[in-house]
Amino acid sequence: MGCCHRNEPHGALHGLMRVRQFTQDDAHIFCTEGQVVAEVQDFIALADSVYRDFGFTYDIKLALRPDQRFGSDADWDKAEQELRDALTANGLEWEELPGEGAFYAPKLEWHLTDAIGRTWQVGTIQSDRVLPERLDAHYIGEDGDKHRPVMLHRAIFGSYERFIGILIEHFAGRMPVWLAPVQAVVATIVSDADGYADDVAAKLKAAGIRVETDVRNEKINYKVREHSLAKVPHLLVVGKREAEEGTVAVRTLGAEHQKVMSLADAIAMLRSEATPPDLNTES
Repeated sequence: MGCCHRNEPHGALHGLMRVRQFTQDDAHIFCTEGQVVAEVQDFIALADSVYRDFGFTYDIKLALRPDQRFGSDADWDKAEQELRDALTANGLEWEELPGEGAFYAPKLEWHLTDAIGRTWQVGTIQSDRVLPERLDAHYIGEDGDKHRPVMLHRAIFGSYERFIGILIEHFAGRMPVWLAPVQAVVATIVSDADGYADDVAAKLKAAGIRVETDVRNEKINYKVREHSLAKVPHLLVVGKREAEEGTVAVRTLGAEHQKVMSLADAIAMLRSEATPPDLNTES
C-alpha cells in the first residue's frame, strides 16, 4: 500500500473520486517471459473474484502502444500478445484501445459499472520490458546466464479512496451487512430493558458483529427512523417481553415487518450475513 500525491487543480477535485492524496494497492511482479501469461491469468482471476464479491460487473479494455513510447516494436508486440493470450485463456472478451497504453507498457484496464450505469476505471495490469532494462534488473537462469525479467505492474483497487466512493454511490449508502460500518443497533423500548440491551450487544460483539446500543429516552419510532436514515442493516428492538423471553425483534432495513426470534438465531443470522462472500461457505 502506497500513499500517492497529485497536485490536482482545485476545480478538478471531486469528493473521494479525485483527491490530491490517495492510497494505492500497487504491486510489481518480476517474472520470466515464460511466466508472464500465467501471472496475468492469476491476476485476472483475482480481480474477478474481488469485483464480484463487491457486486460489480465490469468490462476489460486493452490499452495498446502510444505513438510516443520507449522500447522496441518487437517488445511491444510480445507484451500486447501476452495480455491477449491471458484474456483468451480465461475465456474473456475485451475491447482494444489503440494509443492508450503507458509510454513503457500496454495494459489491461477494468471498468466497473455501478448501480445506475456509470463506469469507473479501477484495476490495471501492465506487461513492462522497459523499466527492467533501465533498472538493469536480471536473474540467473537455469542455463547459468543472466536474463532480463519482465515487470508486471498491477493494482486491483487503484485508489482506495475512489473505490470507497464508488461503493457508496453503487449501494446508495445501503451497504450489504458484511460491508456496513455498523451492522446492527440494539434499541430499547423502555429503560427497564437497558441491561438486556447491553447483554445482547456484548454477545453480538463476541460473535464478531459491529454493533451499537441505543438506550436513549426516546420513542422507539424515533429510533427506528433515525437508524433507518443512517442505513443500519438491522435494528434489534428489545423491551420487557424480549428481556424475559431471551428474544429480539429484528427490523431489517427496507422490510415492512419485524421478525421476533431467539437471540441465538439472531446471532447466527447476523454472523452469516456479516461474513465476507469469499469466506462464507453458505453462499
